[in-house]
Amino acid sequence: MKCREKNTAIFLIIIMTMCMVLLSSCMNISDDSEPISKTEYMLGTICTITVYDSESETAIDKAFSRIKEIENKMSVNKSGTEVDKVADASGKDFVKVSDDTFYVIKKGKYYSGKSGGVFDITIGPLVKLWGIGTDRARVPSQQEIDEKKSLINYKDIILDEKDKKVMLARSGMSLDLGGIAKGYSADEAVKILKNNGVKHAIVNLGGNILTINGNLDGKPWNIGIQNPFKARGSSVGTVGVTNKTVVTSGIYERYFEKDGKRYHHILNPFTGYPMDSDLASVTLVTDISIDADAMTKNIFYLGLNKGAEYVKNIPGLNAIFITKNKEIYVTEGLKNDFQITDSEFKLLHDIK
Repeated sequence: MKCREKNTAIFLIIIMTMCMVLLSSCMNISDDSEPISKTEYMLGTICTITVYDSESETAIDKAFSRIKEIENKMSVNKSGTEVDKVADASGKDFVKVSDDTFYVIKKGKYYSGKSGGVFDITIGPLVKLWGIGTDRARVPSQQEIDEKKSLINYKDIILDEKDKKVMLARSGMSLDLGGIAKGYSADEAVKILKNNGVKHAIVNLGGNILTINGNLDGKPWNIGIQNPFKARGSSVGTVGVTNKTVVTSGIYERYFEKDGKRYHHILNPFTGYPMDSDLASVTLVTDISIDADAMTKNIFYLGLNKGAEYVKNIPGLNAIFITKNKEIYVTEGLKNDFQITDSEFKLLHDIK
């Protein structure tokens, strides 16, 4: 079995270097700018915040403190979090949670419903079973998968709005907010930066990117779009954005290989196996990162045609679709903003 392990020091250094090269090569900033950039490992990924109009690191430090605060409440990779406590009390009792955690769970339940359960934040037992992205990744038996699937149902999340309490209706259930917490963290980090006077910045939380205004020249930021068939840091093109979030989900993020087959981390709660569509990745461009974060999984599941139809019906939402046969489609609102840079890919504008 070959497995990608992101927690080794060497791998982190390589990824950090790739991310910085990608961002620095893709952004239109004036030559005399002296940005301040800081990178931390949080939320299970590399997080980089770069500020272009401030000489103080205080704003960045405050933003990272906010991200750490959210991680300590919601991470499934830490013990004693609020998410852990909700799981421990599943089928028994309500758990009082912070405003942050209640908001994200409520938002997650909403998008779980909007997707018809394709994106379901109660997928925790299945995610833990597969262990993709950890050193215990494996292909479970069908019996194991069926047992964990039976515990997945966002309708079994009971919310007490008045007292900010949460309960999972059945014993053994657990939440996994990994598909939405990064987006929330990005939104909150940007709030902190703005409150501290920052007017030009990029927050990159492992592929969840959120920009503040444009660059110092008054032009849009050019953000690299990940090549889903290569290691993180390789782009297929760039998209120009101002005050937007750019969020990508794809088969490249976390995976392992067994007997020549690749198993990626985007799990289908109905089959219990990794999702299978005609897409290698989908990138959403919109205003709020938590919304984009939640929607990418559903759109990835829907595939090119149905996914494009879904995007078309959401005001202010645009998308870049990359298919498994290396074709790129962009929705109407991005046709003048996306530039392809990799000749292995073919840019097609018409989505049938």
